[in-house]
Amino acid sequence: MSASTPKPRLLLVGGGTGLVGRHLVTEFSRDWQVVSLHRHPSPQEVAAGAEVHEVDIASVSDWSPFLEGVGMVINVAWYRTGSLRRFRPLADGLVRLVADAERARVPRFVHISVPDAPPSLETGLPYLSEKRRVDRAIEASGLSYSIVRPTMLFAPRDKLVTVMMRTMHRYHRFPMFGDGEYHISPLAAADLSRIVRRESARSDRRNVLVGGPRRWRYRDLTDTMFGALGLRPKYLHLTPRGAVRLARLLELLGSTLLYVYEVEWLLSDMLGLAPYEGLDPPLGQVEPFLAEEAMRLRGTRAAD
Repeated sequence: MSASTPKPRLLLVGGGTGLVGRHLVTEFSRDWQVVSLHRHPSPQEVAAGAEVHEVDIASVSDWSPFLEGVGMVINVAWYRTGSLRRFRPLADGLVRLVADAERARVPRFVHISVPDAPPSLETGLPYLSEKRRVDRAIEASGLSYSIVRPTMLFAPRDKLVTVMMRTMHRYHRFPMFGDGEYHISPLAAADLSRIVRRESARSDRRNVLVGGPRRWRYRDLTDTMFGALGLRPKYLHLTPRGAVRLARLLELLGSTLLYVYEVEWLLSDMLGLAPYEGLDPPLGQVEPFLAEEAMRLRGTRAAD
């Protein structure tokens, strides 16, 4: 693309400040004009060349002004927790987006969703039931789309792996929920952005589950985390029921470390997804990230 040729416009719904969004801005800003919509814009997006609009997605009644000249929509908007009262307006806004994108004949729509969960969560948890309503609206539309459904993501400042490592580093112990025989397939957030790039170039309609390069037994992964920190694994063993009770107590105390549905989902053994295939270079392993995070934590301890 020459300097005089304008970049195609990409509407990033949910913005470029979260774990996924910031990697997408990095991935696409080289050859797309990223138009970022969310409530809390950041200087980092502006520095990356994004056109940032401070918008409450739930309140947008007409998406057509934002869709003018757009060659692709990528949606990352969602909350980590909340009630139906919180999720329903957001889902309504995204369903309107899908309808308006179809009317505007947007060439490609990529939606970040989540893997399958136990039926009780799928129907009884607004986080999931409202997410599925958006998924179904996309599937029922005439859009060319990819619904990308990644498992556990890791990256600097993530809400899971780095929190686990920090807990191990601080207390030299870690809670083990149940027997640890369930599985998980960690995926780098930077690799997810490359997957979205690959999916954005397709022209079909597809729903794709996305795992990282290795399907880990959970206990093996946590042992590896301890090893990266130079520690012998020590666990506080909890029954599945006890793990749920602990998560519920943390929620009642206002903690954002762990939610009940996350424990139930993990224990269901539904998060060990097969690796996404077709990337070059291939998906990154989690071990180098654990080593880097361990070095950072040891540096933090030394600075204390």
